[in-house]
Amino acid sequence: MAVNLIAGIEALLFAVGEAVEEADLAAALEVDKKDIKDAFEKMKALYDAEDRGIRVIELDGKYQLCTKNEYYEHLSKLVNIPKKHVLTDVLLETLSIIAYKQPVTRQEIEQIRGVSCSHAVNKLIEYNFVCEVGRLDAIGRPILFGTTDDFLRSFGVSSMDELPIITPDKLEDFKKQAMEEANLKVET
Repeated sequence: MAVNLIAGIEALLFAVGEAVEEADLAAALEVDKKDIKDAFEKMKALYDAEDRGIRVIELDGKYQLCTKNEYYEHLSKLVNIPKKHVLTDVLLETLSIIAYKQPVTRQEIEQIRGVSCSHAVNKLIEYNFVCEVGRLDAIGRPILFGTTDDFLRSFGVSSMDELPIITPDKLEDFKKQAMEEANLKVET
């Protein structure tokens, strides 16, 4: 039985409600992964039209149906949606370290930040931006942390490759700022 590929993908994404791997969609619809990729591009154009309330997004080789951002307020009146998370400077700094260095241990994060990060990591896990991705093969088997699909979705990127690249000169600026801040904190 031949199925309309776009309609099939739409039905599967709607029913699952979460991001679905390209390979899983191809297997379920009995087509090649390239066909899924081509259909996704057509779907994206269809859903990007102004008269649509949903959109389709790609998250690191997975696809998902989502409500368009401009309808968030209306949706929140209908259902009990949790408030958007507030990311403090500490949480953003910790999240940045995890995003760029993943998989990373708590100890490695603390070495970079110079302070304890337990609260920040726990908050990021609670917000579902960070999760345990394994254990380091070392004494004590420390937990390795990495980012989640919610991180990608919330920051509007489809993969980690879309994160800004930190150039060596920018890195030196960051180090200089950190040293200046550290000296200011010591003097007060």
